[in-house]
Amino acid sequence: MGRPFVVVSDPISKEEAVQYMLLIYTDEQAWASLAEDERNAIVGEYFGLTDELRAHGAFVAGAPLQPTTTASAVRIRDGEQLVTDGPFAETKEQLGGYFLVDVETDDEAVRWAAKIPAARSGTVEVRPVLPVGAEAVTA
Repeated sequence: MGRPFVVVSDPISKEEAVQYMLLIYTDEQAWASLAEDERNAIVGEYFGLTDELRAHGAFVAGAPLQPTTTASAVRIRDGEQLVTDGPFAETKEQLGGYFLVDVETDDEAVRWAAKIPAARSGTVEVRPVLPVGAEAVTA
């Protein structure tokens, strides 16, 4: 089975990157322990942030993820497929969602990440997306 794509160019510099993945890590148990009105208020903040990102032309995509109990981890070892149900690792914070934003600089991506409600109690990882365009070769 071939690789889905091969990048044949060098990684871009940070100055050239315009899309950033804002990966939202939260404590699922802490979220579940919140009262419904607290959760609803935070969800409202996410909708407001999404509207703000759209208004600034920075929103590309975003979504929450189902809990880690619904996840499967897939690995290929020695040609054999191994599938494990549930969370891949025991950690305090789990990947709970993401925003994909289109902005001009790292600093701007960090400013948007700081507005994500989960940044107050969890972690938001900001990572430039490596574009795969005409220089990518399909296998």
